[in-house]
Amino acid sequence: MPACSSVLASTHYKHTNVGAPTLVFLHGLLGSQKDWLPVVEALAADYSCLTIDLPGHGDSASIEGADFDTTAKWVLRAIEREIAGEIWLVGYSLGARIAMYTTAFHHALLPNAPFLIKALVVESGHTGLAETEREPRWQNDETWALRFEQEPMSDVLQLWYEQAVFSSLNHEQKQSLVSIRGDNLGIKVASMLRATSLSKQPLLSEPLRESGIPVHFVCGKDDTKFSTLAMRSGFDYQIVPNAGHNIHAEQPKLFSQLVKQLIEAI
Repeated sequence: MPACSSVLASTHYKHTNVGAPTLVFLHGLLGSQKDWLPVVEALAADYSCLTIDLPGHGDSASIEGADFDTTAKWVLRAIEREIAGEIWLVGYSLGARIAMYTTAFHHALLPNAPFLIKALVVESGHTGLAETEREPRWQNDETWALRFEQEPMSDVLQLWYEQAVFSSLNHEQKQSLVSIRGDNLGIKVASMLRATSLSKQPLLSEPLRESGIPVHFVCGKDDTKFSTLAMRSGFDYQIVPNAGHNIHAEQPKLFSQLVKQLIEAI
């Protein structure tokens, strides 16, 4: 297992509003902390924001993918270095799954943390698979991992964005993502994909409920799979119109407004 001393890259956008929580953002597979810039810009007038590069991505590209426990510890350490006080944790897709795990088990992973997780926003995140679904998912993830390792990144990305979960994107949007994501290192993406495969993720619904921390699911109306998962989760959820799987990229202003509304409602 990788040493827990690995330091994830992060950027802290500080605000002088002392009483407001800090928003902490975790990106999805193939992304980076830069993906959150439009959202940060929209929220920076009211809140401090911390964006983090997950292992194998962005400025954390040199860090090998690690299991959920280790990755969550690294995320908590990245937050601890920057923040004392209340935080809202916001995660997208892979980042949402890591955010859920981190929230559910943070007391055990980082006792006596100087910050308090006030709430969690889950954008297009999966709480976990039934036992019978795990092996097929592992085989699927392993197939993708081998492609990322062995084939040109641009070729794999063309196939990646043809998956059903991205069906709401038009051709131009897909090509833009292929271009933006082309700088990823395939071997690092494969490492993280294997380490944090949904097939290895524990069921998180009950641990999240037991944590007592408010959880808010956010899904795009055009993302039928994750909208259905959100509606069946038993947690608070919001369905965003004119958006698919990646709401904060497709509708950054709307996503930012929704996050602000959730904070103000508590």
